[in-house]
Amino acid sequence: MIVTTKELFKAAYGKYAIGAYNINNLEQTMGLFRGCIDSQAPFIIQISKGARSYTHKLMLEGLIRSADQVFPDAIFAVHLDHGDEETCYDCINSGFYSSVMIDASADPFEKNIEITKRVVEAAHKKGIVVEAELGQLGGVEEHVQVDEANAKLTDPAQAKEFVERTGCDSLACAIGTSHGAFKFSGSQGLHFDVLERIQKLLPGFPLVMHGSSSVPQDEVARINAAGGNLAGAKGVDPTQFKHAAELGVTKINIDTDGRLVWTRVHREYFLAHPENFDLRPVGKIFMSEYAKFIAEKNAYLGSNNQLEVVRKLVGK
Repeated sequence: MIVTTKELFKAAYGKYAIGAYNINNLEQTMGLFRGCIDSQAPFIIQISKGARSYTHKLMLEGLIRSADQVFPDAIFAVHLDHGDEETCYDCINSGFYSSVMIDASADPFEKNIEITKRVVEAAHKKGIVVEAELGQLGGVEEHVQVDEANAKLTDPAQAKEFVERTGCDSLACAIGTSHGAFKFSGSQGLHFDVLERIQKLLPGFPLVMHGSSSVPQDEVARINAAGGNLAGAKGVDPTQFKHAAELGVTKINIDTDGRLVWTRVHREYFLAHPENFDLRPVGKIFMSEYAKFIAEKNAYLGSNNQLEVVRKLVGK
């Protein structure tokens, strides 16, 4: 069943984080639902601007509606990831999304507030939850591209002012993560000190970590062994997720890792079966592998085995 992210965050705050996973097609959708049911975890389906235009925005909505019927025990939110103002309004008016993200983080502080506030007012009129972003993550994710030189951590004092002036329901903070597969070099890592300061100024307020794929090195090695070229890829240590949750992070975005699983499965399969031209055998393998991947991530997030608790809290 579809719920709001606000309901999920209320259940999770301070204890665990909800996995927010991007989908683009049928195979990802099925693997995501299977993995969350197998691990008994609530979750967030993220649809990006790029995913909405990959085929047609209604195609993904149709897949999710069908999955909701196929997996009636699932509890999840449907969220627009990295939306601009126009896309946010389209999703708000669609009657399907339970949550939208307005990403005006590239704009100056006052402009970000102005845009975010307009989206919040429109969304709240229809009972839809809004995520905003302050600070800028480096790296590349679809249409979002920020050079490392221009990446900047979220200022805790600004975060407090931003939330109070916009009325947003959750805030994506820049704490050292990065979009894409090439996140860290050397000893660079997460800035838990920034999270701690934000939590003190905004106690009980849901925070969000973007760019949180772990980029598993075994996946990278297998992709490269099957003809890929991902030298130097490095991500977030998933053992740090639970500490982030203790500091108020209730939503952790994971997209790149899912793409790595897709790439690894397809590269290995077609390397081993060059005679095959049927998409279904490899699609079945991917759905199974993706479900395992999702269940493993939910264990790191601490959201596994929380489904029945959440069901009682949301009263559905």
